[in-house]
Amino acid sequence: MIQIIIKPLVFIMNGCYKLCGNYGLAIILFTLVSKVILLPLSIWLQKNSIKMVKMQPDLNYIKAKYYGDKERIAEEQSIIYKKYKYNPFSSLIPTFIQLLLLMGVIEVIKVGMNNPEINMFFAGISLAAIPYKVGGWYLLSPVLAALSAFIMCVCQNKSNVIQAEQATWSQVTMLVISVGLSLYLGFFVSVGVALYWVFSNVFAIAQLYLLNFFINPKKYVDYEELEKSKKTLAELEALDVAKKNNPEYRLEQKKEKEDYNRFNSVVNKHLVFYSESSGFYKYYAGIIQYILEKTNLTIHYVTSDYHDKIFEHPDINNRIRAYYIGEKKLITLMMKMDADVVVMTMPDLDVYHIKKSYVRKDIEYVYVPHGMDSLNMTMREHSMDAYSSVLCVGKSQKAEIVAIEEEYGLPHKTIIECGYPLLDDMLDSYREMDKTTFSSDKKMILIAPSWQPDNIVDSCLESLLDILCRTNYQIVVRPHPQHVRHKIEQMEKLKEKYKNDENIEIQLDFSDSTTVWRADLLITDWSGIAYEYFCCTKRPVLFINTPMKVMNPEYQRIDVVPSNIEIRNVVGKSVELNEIESIPEIMEDMLKNLDDYERIISDYLEENIYCIGNSAPVAGKYIVNTILEKRKKS
Repeated sequence: MIQIIIKPLVFIMNGCYKLCGNYGLAIILFTLVSKVILLPLSIWLQKNSIKMVKMQPDLNYIKAKYYGDKERIAEEQSIIYKKYKYNPFSSLIPTFIQLLLLMGVIEVIKVGMNNPEINMFFAGISLAAIPYKVGGWYLLSPVLAALSAFIMCVCQNKSNVIQAEQATWSQVTMLVISVGLSLYLGFFVSVGVALYWVFSNVFAIAQLYLLNFFINPKKYVDYEELEKSKKTLAELEALDVAKKNNPEYRLEQKKEKEDYNRFNSVVNKHLVFYSESSGFYKYYAGIIQYILEKTNLTIHYVTSDYHDKIFEHPDINNRIRAYYIGEKKLITLMMKMDADVVVMTMPDLDVYHIKKSYVRKDIEYVYVPHGMDSLNMTMREHSMDAYSSVLCVGKSQKAEIVAIEEEYGLPHKTIIECGYPLLDDMLDSYREMDKTTFSSDKKMILIAPSWQPDNIVDSCLESLLDILCRTNYQIVVRPHPQHVRHKIEQMEKLKEKYKNDENIEIQLDFSDSTTVWRADLLITDWSGIAYEYFCCTKRPVLFINTPMKVMNPEYQRIDVVPSNIEIRNVVGKSVELNEIESIPEIMEDMLKNLDDYERIISDYLEENIYCIGNSAPVAGKYIVNTILEKRKKS
């Protein structure tokens, strides 16, 4: 390759020498000619660099959104690269060409040195001299090469579209490497090569400012949005550093390592539950209790929450073995999984970073819904495909799974008509409540918004309260916990605004859920609290039709109405945002017909929800029987 490059370079150098009559000037002219020849490449690189910086806000937000999840970040980055038609390896091309050119120049000057017809002196300096051999004033040659590299790096760090956006440490590192390399190599190459290197840097600086003038990055890059995205990412990185400096973090790391090794050391694991955080145990509680009572199975419970309450379970270390495995380490643990049955509430198995086992192909993966709503509209497309079986809450969920399998030609999974164990627990708790304390002269209306975009709080809460304050009802606003966490100032202002209205209460303390069960009517948007409320109390819900939460834009491909939509005019009524003025009249009508709603809701539950009061045993029996069948085959 070097020989292929040398021949045209020798031709160009000889042409420059004939024009100048001096080899030093010829080297300078040759350097300029090479820059002109490579100008189209430099223009392409400038545009490519602008493209890279232009998409940097998107990349920063992806890194912030999926912080720590390297695999998911890589997947999302590839989508962004395709969107901008950017190849991350393209930036290596100029560097590769520059190295080839430098090696070629070294050989070209060697050719010149071996030609007795060429005068290798420039201003009395031998261009063939090598500084470390001759010493003296020739030692200035590497110093000048290093100085030119220093000036070029300073200019690039300030004005190059990509390098200007790099972190300071990255800029300094590049400067030190460039200067150090130029200084070191300058001692071992001829003065002629050093002269080429100096003027190559000088012309590169001039080219940098010319390209910035004609192809100005400021015309293409939203620098305000770029700074905003960098700040968002920096805040997360600062939290991560603080976390890693926390002594508890080191304890977490130690426990994770010990638990990972302990989990993998167990052979013949029959049953594994995975919990994303401590709050997910409630979806398994009834099933686990049934298995503990009816079998002698050991339950292996993996959680990604260091503070998971499972570690305080009375059966811990006896029948339940709990392991703390963080989300990163979980990737490897799941790929090496060796068990008969794995029970999870996490959708999108085998879609993103959490994969099915590469070790054992016959594992029964059981999905436990953590809600009574749609498995099609409110979850991503194909989120259920990798599961072997699904514990369905009711007819709607079953119909969705069957329809999805038919639409996409998927293998049939086992559908267990088991109902919702958490609902049974809530019904038991509700029955045990002392409802004599619920009596009041005024009807209570509970407003409980969701946390999704454009919810009641964002779209109409104050207008709604201004309307309802003229009624004779007790109005309680119970925001989503995330509102209190992320929009506490807005909530406090709301509380301050209505502090003198005895009929309106803004409830920011969630330690007591009595108001949920005490309310005579619930007003919400698309919150899952609607299911808990009408299922337990048999009282109606007034839905405000804010924009729907749609995780699967393709949900209408199957001909099954999502239960989130279906229930809105069955267990209550729905109103549009522009109809909230009519809400007092609608509420009054609904409150007059509470007995009718109790009957309607009871009929709906009996017809549409499986195994009410017996969900956990049905689910537990299926899991146990699956394990027994696998043991018989082994």
